Amino acid sequence: MDPYGKEAESVDVGQRLRMLREERGISMRALARRSGLSANALSMIERGLTSPSVSTLNKLATALEVPITAFFRQEPVREQIVFRKASERTRVPFLRGLIEGLGGEAFIGRVESFLLTLESGGSSGPHGMIHTGHELVFCLRGTMEYEVENQRFLLEPGDSLIFAAQLMHRWRNPGNSVSNAIIVISAFEDSERPGEFHLASMVSDASRRIELADESAEEEENEVTQTGAGDESYPEEI
Repeated sequence: MDPYGKEAESVDVGQRLRMLREERGISMRALARRSGLSANALSMIERGLTSPSVSTLNKLATALEVPITAFFRQEPVREQIVFRKASERTRVPFLRGLIEGLGGEAFIGRVESFLLTLESGGSSGPHGMIHTGHELVFCLRGTMEYEVENQRFLLEPGDSLIFAAQLMHRWRNPGNSVSNAIIVISAFEDSERPGEFHLASMVSDASRRIELADESAEEEENEVTQTGAGDESYPEEI
């Protein structure tokens, strides 16, 4: 029994995978090459014959350039008027930052808006992003650096930047204090969700940092194992 009086909704991951793949015009064979998975495995997932592991979903998310949450997202009811209390915002934390939806995810028009919070050193990741539409940035607090087609713009409180989003872009907080900015993306294609490109870039960066940390820890563990092989029962003399 649901303690909140609602029945849990079942999410069809296979159907979501097919939708995301077809929205991007990617064939099953192409996705197989990008993800390193077999076309047969992808077919079974899409048909609901098998449930993918978290590791498999991470590979698919990277190949499709979407956050892993895209596989579980339920399409919201689109409205002509959207009011959001601060406590009702969709919040997605990432390494050294937080991105909050301002209602665009439920708006019927082609506009998305976010409140971005970045700690010192926080960024969208090492790789730039490209999507359709136009992007407006308004700095509220601290400093934020936007790089658009190899041009760098330093935004301080009150500064703004607008550009065609099909130009390669990325952002970071180069300052020593927390920064806040509002990002508005408009006039994008109906099949696109530009916010997911930003999220995918951040998730990819965080995942890569975790992989590097794991690799480093494994190397250190191997060094310790090789140095102390066979000595577990014989501590070194002091």
